[in-house]
This record gives sequence, structure tokens and C-alpha cells, in this order.
Amino acid sequence: MEILKIRNHPEIIKQASHWFNQKWGVPIESYYESMKSSIEYPEDVTQWYVIMNQGTIIAGAGVIENDFHNRKDLSPNLCALYVEEKYRSQGVAGQLLSEITKDMANLEVTTLYLITDHKTFYELYGWVYYGEVEEEETGEPVRMYRVDYK
Repeated sequence: MEILKIRNHPEIIKQASHWFNQKWGVPIESYYESMKSSIEYPEDVTQWYVIMNQGTIIAGAGVIENDFHNRKDLSPNLCALYVEEKYRSQGVAGQLLSEITKDMANLEVTTLYLITDHKTFYELYGWVYYGEVEEEETGEPVRMYRVDYK
């Protein structure tokens, strides 16, 4: 298994855009444009990561300015973390989260936020419950977590 930064692997942008779309239902074009931005501006906060196993994406996540919530000041956000079911409970998400925080630290970003329905998962990896924020579209409350690192 290998963790790839999309900014360093433009050849997989279409594959990654389709994969994330299948997992989250966000339009392929939205993923494609965001990933394209990470390639064009590799030092920017918008970044995408996948874990490949024999040419197949088995996990992925991104970092974007805002993950569709009302607190624009809580930025940047980890988003779209997904691990294929076959690879869950094997530390894959932890490897990905670790790589992302290292990469963000190299880009001089030392705090990340995320919104999630999970109540304990991210705490296993050092994230701390921050409070509730409102989803942009629905106004519904959603849990927000934060992690600080160096």
C-alpha cells in the first residue's frame, strides 16, 4: 500500500475524482477542480490524498478550506475521509491521518478541523471534540473536531 499526494500524481486525478464521487456523491467535477487546484498550487491548503493497493484506491481524504459548514473561521478542514470496508480496522485511516498532518505541517498548517457524525473514532488519533456547528445546506447541527500538531 502506498499513500499518494494528488499534487504529485496528476495522472490519477480522474480515477481519484470518480472514486470520491462514488463514496460521497459530490459531483465528479467538484472533486476534479479541487484536485486540479492542488496540482496547480502545490503549496496551497487544498490537498488530496489516496492510498493505493495494486493500482486500486482503497482509502482517501482531502483538506479544503471549508467542508460546507457555517464556521468559515474554523479552517482548513479535513474532508471526505473514506476507507474501503475490506481495509477497515487495519490502521489504514490512522496512516492516512498521520500522513496528512505531517504534510500539512510541512505546509505550515498546524491545526485542522473536521465535521463528522462519529463520536469516538477521531479521538483515537488525537482529535478533540470542539463543539457543534451548522451544516450550510440544512442548518442542522454537526459535530466538529480539531487537532493541533507540529
